[in-house]
Amino acid sequence: MEDHSLKQTSNSLLLILAFGFLVPVTSMVAALTTDDSTHVSQLIAQGNEFSEKVFDNQKALEKYSEALALSPNDYEILWRLSRTYVDIGEHLPKNTDAEKQKQLEWYEKSLDFAKKAIVANPKGAMGYTREAIANGRIALFRGIWESLDLVKQTKADCEKAITLDSTGPGAYYVLGRTNAKVCEKPKFIRWPLGIGWANMDDAVKNYEKAVELRPSFIMYRLDCARAYIEMDEYKKARGHLMKIASLPKEDEDDDVFRKEATELLEKIKDE
Repeated sequence: MEDHSLKQTSNSLLLILAFGFLVPVTSMVAALTTDDSTHVSQLIAQGNEFSEKVFDNQKALEKYSEALALSPNDYEILWRLSRTYVDIGEHLPKNTDAEKQKQLEWYEKSLDFAKKAIVANPKGAMGYTREAIANGRIALFRGIWESLDLVKQTKADCEKAITLDSTGPGAYYVLGRTNAKVCEKPKFIRWPLGIGWANMDDAVKNYEKAVELRPSFIMYRLDCARAYIEMDEYKKARGHLMKIASLPKEDEDDDVFRKEATELLEKIKDE
């Protein structure tokens, strides 16, 4: 009887000790999780600063990669990594076959991260937008007419992104550019290949929507102006080109785009 009481007392003490130990451990795990989440948010913010303000894509890649190590399936990190691989890839040298292959590898890595972003969040528009951009880059690299499946997938991804979020300018821009690029070949050639859908009216419509959603972004206006020139709509082209001189720098290539806009405006001034 006495042994039984001692055993009960001993068990009770063990439970108290165990409970007292578990509470701080549980709190500590929760704190670590919170700290990691905060650190991930800080790393994303730092990556954004390097990517969107400083235009140091290598530093952005480092920050996003650090964040990914802490949160491997984070949608916000994955699509930003896809963006960064394209941003770095498009500025790599491409004079030799080896350099061209290296550039293609960066675009393919961008595509890989875009696909992972879609898996992480199938309802997220940016995953599809980034997949469209990566596929578009690969298609341009290999040649539009050798990459018809990629062209069709680019269109489908843009349309999916727009369905999920009608306020994202990037998807409209890429859809406009896809139409414009495919229209470089006559429709009677394209139709049997399943890309007869492309037309300049849709190119302009989507470019204009991108401009409406982000009016200060130079690249959107420049490509919209080019499309209008293709259609002999010179007044509308001049309208976009004339605005570019006063727009802020929001992309690392804006100085180049601004110069191209000035030269194009001079070229069509009498049209």
